[in-house]
Amino acid sequence: MKIAVVILNWNGEALLERFLPSVMEHSKGADIYVVDNASTDGSVDFLKQHYPSIGVVQNDVNGGFAKGYNDGLKHIEADLFCLLNSDVEVTENWLGPIIKAFDEIPEAAIIQPKILDLKQKDHFEYAGAAGGFIDMLGYPFCRGRIFQSIEKDEGQYDDIKEVFWATGACMFIKSEVFQSLNGFDEDYFAHQEEIDLCWRAKNAGHKVFYVGQSHVYHLGGSTLSNMNPKKTFLNFRNSLYSITKNLPRKKAWPIVLIRLLLDGIAALRFVFQFKFDHCFAILKAHLSFYANFSKMYKKREKANFLLKYYPVTSIVWSYFVHHIKNFNILVKD
Repeated sequence: MKIAVVILNWNGEALLERFLPSVMEHSKGADIYVVDNASTDGSVDFLKQHYPSIGVVQNDVNGGFAKGYNDGLKHIEADLFCLLNSDVEVTENWLGPIIKAFDEIPEAAIIQPKILDLKQKDHFEYAGAAGGFIDMLGYPFCRGRIFQSIEKDEGQYDDIKEVFWATGACMFIKSEVFQSLNGFDEDYFAHQEEIDLCWRAKNAGHKVFYVGQSHVYHLGGSTLSNMNPKKTFLNFRNSLYSITKNLPRKKAWPIVLIRLLLDGIAALRFVFQFKFDHCFAILKAHLSFYANFSKMYKKREKANFLLKYYPVTSIVWSYFVHHIKNFNILVKD
């Protein structure tokens, strides 16, 4: 199995200098590439000078995470793509358990490792933790992370488990599956495009897995912090995109209406917290969703809809009303 570890970069020279050494040291047998999203810093010159063995693909524009990878991967040949954030520190033998899982689970199309926090290495990291799920209203959450509550890694997720979505911070995907799905949806630009990709993969009959025997450390927030208004805009809008595209019509419409109402409540919550820029970001997310609704609706034609994905009914109700912040307690509840 030919593996390509592909790092998307945009003005991240400092991150490349900090994190590439671990990738180079612990990725023997894999080809390593950096896809540069039209950086204006010294990223490309740094790579050519210090890492001449790394393949560099230079995109003409910064099309965000989605278009950046779509454009870059067209120039890379491999059986398996590992899409790796530029702020991830990999570990010894991180590739071995992933390759073994692909060999032993033929139906696996996408796999993610355990994602731990580089700043607090015995805790899971926000972006992906121990594998992602959604509730019946389309809200994403993870084993090891529900909203802002992060679990300590005590071996509770040292398993191999089918999940709903894998994080874009470190995602392994068969190249033939990526191509058959036409890659990421470029209308997302960034954030939750990996959830949409996994959702479409599952609708096409593929499976997504988490492999806890492999782990990496993610810095997180290198492009946008969790509380950046632009990230709020992208997350709220893109979640509505995914529901519209990937659920059966009879389920999508009531869920969209409920989500719009709950988004309004979230906006009011931001007002009471004096975070007016986040409230405005939700308003902009809704306006963008309305403006692009027809385009998203037309994309439904390519999906074969599944009817059930959810381990819980409402993560919002469980978390904010019942104060359940641990995945294992949530599922048992």
